[in-house]
Order: sequence, then structure tokens, then C-alpha cells
Amino acid sequence: MTPPPATPIANPEPLSPEQDSKINRDILAVMSKPTLGYWMCLGTALFLMHLAGAIWVYQVYIGLGIGGYTHPLFWGAYIVTFVFWVGIAHAGTLISAILYLFRAKWRNAINRGAEAMTVFAVLTAAQFLGIHVGRMWKSYFILPYPNQRGLWVNFKSPLMWDTFAISTYATISIVFFYIGLIPDLAIARDRAKGWRKFLYTAMALGWQGTSIQWKSHSRSVLHLSGLATPLVLSVHSVVSWDFAASIVPGWHATIFAPYFVAGAIFSGFAMVLTVLIPVRRIYGLEAYITNYHFDNMCRFILLTSIIVSYAYATEYFIAWYSGVEFEKTSFYLRAFGPYWISTWIMIICNGVIPQVFWSKRARTHIPTIFVVATFINIGMWFERYVIIITGLSREYDPAVWGIYIPSFAELGIVAGSFGFFCTLFLIFLKLFPVIAIAEVKELAIHEKAHAGVR
Repeated sequence: MTPPPATPIANPEPLSPEQDSKINRDILAVMSKPTLGYWMCLGTALFLMHLAGAIWVYQVYIGLGIGGYTHPLFWGAYIVTFVFWVGIAHAGTLISAILYLFRAKWRNAINRGAEAMTVFAVLTAAQFLGIHVGRMWKSYFILPYPNQRGLWVNFKSPLMWDTFAISTYATISIVFFYIGLIPDLAIARDRAKGWRKFLYTAMALGWQGTSIQWKSHSRSVLHLSGLATPLVLSVHSVVSWDFAASIVPGWHATIFAPYFVAGAIFSGFAMVLTVLIPVRRIYGLEAYITNYHFDNMCRFILLTSIIVSYAYATEYFIAWYSGVEFEKTSFYLRAFGPYWISTWIMIICNGVIPQVFWSKRARTHIPTIFVVATFINIGMWFERYVIIITGLSREYDPAVWGIYIPSFAELGIVAGSFGFFCTLFLIFLKLFPVIAIAEVKELAIHEKAHAGVR
């Protein structure tokens, strides 16, 4: 689908019954009976998730000693993966809320998948708050509720900041996702049978598509977009302050908030591409998720890659320019110390490889896009690894320096987080439309109207 021109049409004609039925049939076909390949993917994801669950139960029984922690490194792969998943969640809000406010029509075909990815990524990240601290049965202490003991949480703790950030972001993301889903649930309700019809009837909330309902729906989406937009900046800024508020060399920097936000959008768009490209290919959605959408997303990735690369260069320059021996040594050890492989993976995957998107051919060549997006996901995980691990392993006192090597237990739980995310997304594919049917129809109506103008 090409973008419609900006010229408004007073009363555009509705789609013909054949066009309307074709859009419904094509998109709802994704929710048809699962194939063998689908069951294999779901089985693999469930295996990873249950393996991680078994490791976590063992960790609760034995203790965090099964991790690769060594003094002074007590933030390891769990916090690295927590920050990674929080970053992944940001592209959905950007595509759905910010681009909606800017009336970017190209978001219509990809916003549903991005919103679902946001919800699932936030739920995945939230688990690491408890996994990291070890004693899950004490988790209620991080909730600021009054109680008879008069105890309150420590608001100076980064764990508390993350709890507020994640709970707020998850609430808005779930409400935003559900409100946008209601018109499509009504379409699915009218074509479903058995338990699906009961489910969609209950979730559609009596939607009939009247003008009053559409007016209220549009107003709700607009208000939620305005409410969700500041979260893109605030949530990952709060997560960045987990590090920037300390005096650890390499962490105590004012650039962390914009740096983390840009990195979150960067990794989020890469994950959207990683998820939607296979879905588009397997279910034949090329008519709805087109090269035009990939081209625009690749432009965003290129922009944020440049911002992230600039942040990398700024960190090294400021460390050198400050003249502070601890800062200079910290950044030297990042590039040439024990973790140099992680640092150069980060730089190459995030700063060098995405530059291929300067070419329009690369921005519309699907295999290239998928490979680059995969490398970006790898690079962004290693970015968080470099920030956290190199910062803690070499602080001020050489007597407490240590080398961190992730244990198999930690890597198993990290792999399980990907299994959990994939399980939720695969179930979503078979229960709800992966593309916003109502918004695609709206775009098709505008294209049809403007075709006559041309």
C-alpha cells in the first residue's frame, strides 16, 4: 500500500462488499487451524520456558549462588536481560501512540503486532525484578501499600523505581492494546463459532460499529496516545537512572537517559521486524505489510543507530576529556580489557551493520532486513551487558576487582525469557488479528478515494 496524499476527501465511499470481505478473510486466516510448523515453534518455546522455570525453582531452593556472581559483580545476566526487554517494549508505544499523534498512516498495518509485542515484552521484563533478588516470597515488600506494621518500601532503591516504571507502563500498554482491539474483536465475533464466539462476544463489549461508538473509540485512542507518549521517554529514563544515579565509573553520566531511550527505540524496531517478517511470509500478508512499511521502519532504525553510535563516541570522548583516571581506565578496559569481545560485538552490530540501510535496496530487501534486525537484537543485549558488567567489575579499589562469567543457570533463564515471549506471541497469533483490520480498511478507503483524485 502506498501512502495516500494529504488532500482530504469530504465523504469517501466505503469499500465494496468484496473488498471488505477479502480484507477480513486474509487477516483472519492467520487465526485458522495451526499447522505442524506452528506446533513445533510453540513446543520449542514452551520447552525453553519450562526449562527456565525448573532452573528458577532450583535457584529459589539453593540460592543465587548458582549464578556466576563474584564480588563485586552482583548485577549479572538477569538485570542485563531486564533492561533488554524493557527496551524492546518501546517500539510498540512509539508506533501506536506517537506515530498516531503525527497521523503517520503507514503505522496502520504494523501497530497491532507492535502493541502485542510491547505487552509481552513488559510482562517478560517484570519477571526479572523477582528473579534477580532471589527471595520471591518477599516480593510484596516492593509494593507501597499501608500495613499494620507501618513498614514502607525504600524509595531510594532502584528496584522500587523499576517497579513503578514497569507497572505504569504495563497498565497503559495493556489498556491501549485492548481498546484498539475492540473493533476487530467484533469482526472476529461475527465469524466465529463455539468457544471463540463466546470469548470475542465478551471482549467486544457490545460493539456494533455505530457512529457514537466510533467517535468514543477514536477519542479514547487519542487520549491514550497522549498519555502513553511521555512513557516512551520516562520509563527507560527511569531504568537508566538505576545506573546513572550511582558513582560507578562509566555509569555516572547525564547522557544515560536520552542514550537509553534511543537504544530502546532502536532495539524495539529491530524486534518488530524480527517478529513480523516471518509472520508476513508464512501467512501471505504481503499485500498488507509491504516494502513501504519496512522502508519506513528501516529509516527509524538508521536514525536511532546514528544516535546510539554518537552516544558511544560521546562516552569515550567525555571519559578522555574529563581527565579522571577512573573514567579513562573504565572505558579503556571496555575496549581492550577482559570483556573486549562483548564491546566490539556491541559496536559492530549497533553502529556499523545498520549503516547498510542508507541504501534503499537494503531497506526493501527482506532477507537483508531480517539479518540486520537479528544482529541489532544481539548487539543491544551485549550493550546492556557491557554497561553493567564492565562498570561493576573494575571500580575504584583493585582489591575487589572480579571477572563475571554467566553460569548455565543464568543463561537457561535468559533463554527461557525468549521462550516465554515467543509463547505469548504465538498464542496471540491464533487468538487475535495480528493486523488491525479496521485501520487497514480505513487506509484502503482513503486510497480508494484519492485514486479518483489522481
